[in-house]
Amino acid sequence: MLDIAAGLHRWCEEGRDFAVATVVAVRGSAPREPGAALAVDAAGTVLGSVSGGCVEGAVYELCRTALAGGEPVLERFGYSDEDAFAVGLTCGGEIDVLVVPVREGSVERAALATVARGGTAALARVVSGPRPLLGRALLVGPDGRAGGSLGGPAALDRTAAREAAALLDAGRTAAVDLGADGSRCGEPVRLLVECSVPAPRMLVFGAIDFASALVRAGKFLGYRVTVCDARPVFATAARFPEADEVVVDWPHRYLDGQGAALDGRTVLCVLTHDVKFDVPLLRRALRLPVAYVGAMGSRRTHAARLARLREAGADEAELARLRSPIGLDLGARTPEETALSIAAEIVAVRRGGTGVPLTGGDAPIHHEAGSTVAA
Repeated sequence: MLDIAAGLHRWCEEGRDFAVATVVAVRGSAPREPGAALAVDAAGTVLGSVSGGCVEGAVYELCRTALAGGEPVLERFGYSDEDAFAVGLTCGGEIDVLVVPVREGSVERAALATVARGGTAALARVVSGPRPLLGRALLVGPDGRAGGSLGGPAALDRTAAREAAALLDAGRTAAVDLGADGSRCGEPVRLLVECSVPAPRMLVFGAIDFASALVRAGKFLGYRVTVCDARPVFATAARFPEADEVVVDWPHRYLDGQGAALDGRTVLCVLTHDVKFDVPLLRRALRLPVAYVGAMGSRRTHAARLARLREAGADEAELARLRSPIGLDLGARTPEETALSIAAEIVAVRRGGTGVPLTGGDAPIHHEAGSTVAA
């Protein structure tokens, strides 16, 4: 439900009562991942989605029922061989959906307020286990402190808080299995821990026309985008109005100053294809624990760049991390097409995709995440 926190927080401020349906488990091919949510208020207004359309009507009715009755509901939706257009997933997978009413003063509302303000939070909810615990929630902050209760013994809350804090530190949403007494034994309890962390960063080096298109693609993918260039005549907010920040500095010097602001979700796109900028920048970038480092240029430029990086001390393991020429082979020509090519490669690296056409293949459409999930 944290994926629609901004809209739900507005409902909270307006005093609305509502119920939220959240995808808590996925088996096989399904259009949305755990954490995807749909909400319905007392007037019947809908926000969000759990399936892209397959089961929205049925989930809407479940939300209305939960809101009227005040009790959580867990429902499974799957493919129907007899009637693919009946209530079910025509893509062939199964999803479990937890529907809970969200009342005034609840832990869920506190989580929504935190996330809507841009804060960091993990919401752990019981999605399977003893009936009295179903839907109970725990809110965990970045300091590990927890609010609320899962309704079991104190040991269960303590263990759940530790697990949620670990996932929050990694920026991941995932299921966690515990025992109802807080151990790994006993009656099983499954939690879905939804984590919301600040948007991942995209650093675009080189204030060229291709950068402008890439900024728009990065924002569309949910990144906080910075454009950096040492040339003040090109690195201006007027040229990149959609960037979160535009920095005039030597790229390698700017990167040196980022430190802890970079993490395993950060992507670096080097579009300068100028030796005096590229080599010192990439020499540093390839040593950082970031998700993606790509550099623009022809194959000849790339070969010359590799030679210079080796001369500068880069080893083969570091050079193997460099995505260059940047992007997937889409036959791109325009800045917008090139930005799409780069964005597609970033998604493929992040999600473990191959970049090959889906038509005619038999491999799974959805992959396990290659690194971490998005905010």
